[in-house]
Amino acid sequence: METEGVSLPLIHEHVMMPWNDLRKGDCCGHLEAISDGYYCKSCDFFLHRKCGDSSEYIEHPAHFIHTLKLQSKPGHVCDLCGEGILHLCYRCEICDFDVHLYCVKHPPPEVIDISETHPHKLTLLKENIEFNCDAKCGKAGFGFPYKCHECDLAFHVDCVWNPSETKHPLEVNHTYHTLHPLKLLTSQPDYSDGKCRLCSRKIDRLFYHCSACDFSLDMRCVLNPPSHSILDLKAHAHQLILRPRLDSFTCNACGLSGDRSPYICVQCDFMIHQECLSLPRLININRHDHRVSHTSVLGVVNSVCGVCRQKVDWTWGGYSCLRCPGYVVHSKCAIRKDVWNGKELEGVPVEIEDIEPYVVIDDNTIQHFSHKEHHLRFHVNGHLWEENKCCSACTHPVRLQSFYGCIDCDFILHQNCAESPRKKWHVLHNERLTLVTSTGGFFFCDACHEVFNGFRYKCGDKKLDVQCGSISEPFVHPSHPRHPLYQMENKICNGCKKWDLKVLTCIESGCEFVLCFNCATLPQVVKHRVDDHPLSLCYGEGASDKYWCDICEKETNPSTWFYTSKDNRASFHTKCVLGDFAGLMPRSTIMFNHISLEVVLNNSISRPFCRICKLRCMYPVMLRMLGTSDIHVCSFFYCLWDVSLETLTSKVKIDR
Repeated sequence: METEGVSLPLIHEHVMMPWNDLRKGDCCGHLEAISDGYYCKSCDFFLHRKCGDSSEYIEHPAHFIHTLKLQSKPGHVCDLCGEGILHLCYRCEICDFDVHLYCVKHPPPEVIDISETHPHKLTLLKENIEFNCDAKCGKAGFGFPYKCHECDLAFHVDCVWNPSETKHPLEVNHTYHTLHPLKLLTSQPDYSDGKCRLCSRKIDRLFYHCSACDFSLDMRCVLNPPSHSILDLKAHAHQLILRPRLDSFTCNACGLSGDRSPYICVQCDFMIHQECLSLPRLININRHDHRVSHTSVLGVVNSVCGVCRQKVDWTWGGYSCLRCPGYVVHSKCAIRKDVWNGKELEGVPVEIEDIEPYVVIDDNTIQHFSHKEHHLRFHVNGHLWEENKCCSACTHPVRLQSFYGCIDCDFILHQNCAESPRKKWHVLHNERLTLVTSTGGFFFCDACHEVFNGFRYKCGDKKLDVQCGSISEPFVHPSHPRHPLYQMENKICNGCKKWDLKVLTCIESGCEFVLCFNCATLPQVVKHRVDDHPLSLCYGEGASDKYWCDICEKETNPSTWFYTSKDNRASFHTKCVLGDFAGLMPRSTIMFNHISLEVVLNNSISRPFCRICKLRCMYPVMLRMLGTSDIHVCSFFYCLWDVSLETLTSKVKIDR
């Protein structure tokens, strides 16, 4: 097989690999007798080679007045055959005319004979007419039907002509079922389990079946059956033989059960799923910093999977890390689409690169990659609250944490932020992320969904703020110190009581504790002008009494997280304490809808009015329009989102 990728920008956005797989094409929705094509692993997209060779423009006899253009129009209907379009078609935008790609490659014949159901020959009309189909469907509509001129009857093309059935024999003899011939069927018998005997895939509409033995084969296994024997030293040291029968077994490669047609080694009592023959040998997964390799026997007793956190049977195959002896992963967990990027690394040398974020100058001094012009000095801070000094990485103030401060300027990094590696793997992305310093623009963190303009972990369109990007498994939070948390999906957060797609969950039996990334990164202690003392994060209470926020003066839900004062007599919404702009660096500038806005602290004696909501800005960080002294915005989502320059400056005299 060729190894170089193929780029077909008219058809698919990613580079695809040459592939030999007899399967239904995502291009045209049909099964081709020839299995040659192209495949994109990241999208699970298979393209027939014949479809890939399509021209961008064609002229078609059914629509000779205009040229048709190759386009992706899933959900449209072919005006020739009436079938739904799975992906590609040729389209005329002027006339709203679509031709299924399969109909272009395999046009229906001009005349057909269906003597079994109709006594006369049918002729394909070349004009778009309105008609009632006289076949079983009986539906009315527009199209290019087959017409019987003697009976004045019209039929949908797909109701009387099936190209898939016409090019396959009604009965075949197959090497994997020599007792009886297999007959071509289009509907599954009630007694059948609906799966192919050899590959266990769900049977498609067209398949071959033996009713005496309840033996079914899909078209892929009929036309391109698996080999009787295989010698693959990467999978097993001896020759493997296919056993084409229903048998329950445990796969030695993945440790999961199977119910049919394994490859077996008689002398070793070794059995393996057909799909496990292609398990990658060496890969990176987003849960671990090192490569993991597949082994036939894990050999690590009393271990748990590094992905699903369930017990691993050491006697079966799986993935392990050579540098971390106790780290193992189930075979099927390691190759999940949300864990593995689809790249086989066997034979690919390990990249040797420096991911350390700083160079040590002496015991108290470093040179950080984000601030190479000056050295940073270490400060142990256990008692000073530096509200006006903010970390350039996470943008949060120096709140009793140790930090590195520039010797020559006001550049500051929290100790934890300074130690963040320049490259790392993260549970929310399958490629390694790179730590990028602030570039002046803002972004929304893909984990906590907050607006941010500090350092970010980035790969392509994936962006995580430095705090969310630093979260790794197992994650321990002060609100749930008994058990570590692991990334899961689609759950309601215990902190804010809101549903989120990506959350951190306790996997201990009976414990249903869940945290979204927003709540997981809330500061434990903050300062606010409403109180002289720091406010502490409270993890909710079971009280039935009503609580009121002393900032917005609205009721709070005591079961959700909130901030409370030193004497616990006051409660505050977390959003009221932090606001929408807590992730923006004070004194920095952002652009929004062509408006230049400065990030300013709301620490003056008199709080300014927000230009949009007309209320006094209550959040600790707000935005001010550059070149003005009184045009402020207090919230991103409620006040700034739909703001234009005209609405912001209307009826306002701008100070220049």
